Amino acid sequence: MKVIVTGGTGYIGSHTIVDLQENGFEVVCIDNLSRSKIYALEGIEKITGKRPKFYEIDLCDKDATLEVISEHSDAIGIIHFAALKSVYESVGNPLLYYANNLESLLNVLSAIAITGIPNFVFSSSCSVYGNTEQLPVTESTPTSKAESPYAHTKQMGEEIIQNIQKIASSKSILLRYFNPIGAHPSAEIGEIPIGKPDNLVPYITQSAIGKLGPITVYGNDYPTRDGSCIRDYIHVSDIAHAHTLALQYLLEGRNESNCPVFNLGTGNGVSVLEVIAAFEKTAQKKLDYKIGDRRPGDVVAIYADNQKAKSELNWNCKYTLDDSMLSAWKWELKMQQLNL
Repeated sequence: MKVIVTGGTGYIGSHTIVDLQENGFEVVCIDNLSRSKIYALEGIEKITGKRPKFYEIDLCDKDATLEVISEHSDAIGIIHFAALKSVYESVGNPLLYYANNLESLLNVLSAIAITGIPNFVFSSSCSVYGNTEQLPVTESTPTSKAESPYAHTKQMGEEIIQNIQKIASSKSILLRYFNPIGAHPSAEIGEIPIGKPDNLVPYITQSAIGKLGPITVYGNDYPTRDGSCIRDYIHVSDIAHAHTLALQYLLEGRNESNCPVFNLGTGNGVSVLEVIAAFEKTAQKKLDYKIGDRRPGDVVAIYADNQKAKSELNWNCKYTLDDSMLSAWKWELKMQQLNL
């Protein structure tokens, strides 16, 4: 069974390709390499023994997108990761995010309508919930005003897909990730930030190895247990496996609607300061950090109710926070060896 994965050389995409191949799927990978490196394909091959067919195209190019997807119209589904994902960058350059994230999505959906590929999995985000007062959030928690243009593109993307599904013969599934961290246990693939990382864990590992200076904790005056923001940090391989299960869920016809939604989180809220402490414990390295001002676009606290994914997708988290931090550190050490 063939699956097209967009953004497949990216962080979550590459881990998902590994999981798909390990579960018997043939994978076609599309990426423009603007925020990833071709090395991911080598890592995938080292882990699975198989290198996915790769196309370097920009999904904002409608003709190129249709050409590649049409070439693989026998695919049983498309998993769409390709998008820009930095909350902070989107605040500073909203036009870039609206143009890239929405145009690429529309081009993929147009190609699906033309080719008749039956299943679509959308990479969404917990950021669609905004600064919600309901914790933990369930899939029925109302979305509130987006705190960043990035989050707004995910809200708009979900609405576009839901509207299309009212008339489409295909099926879609929306997966709302919480905060993916860590790397594959083999240390053959992981997150490769382009430039200075915006996400906490790669900043921690780069600071620990000496690539960056002290870590800045953006705010310690939030109404949380230690004053820093709270997130639901989940190992990337756990998120990756959920995509395989989501495809199987659609293929087996277990979905009650044409566009179900699932939260992918551990169900536990962890503060920024607690993540720093977990790294120090597992890596046995003391971190240098300082407290800074709050950062525009950040929500105070969010973590998941993941019972729906557990019951309907038969999905469970395999990795702990300590597992995640240790795998992230091993990957940072591997990147140093590879000069990535």
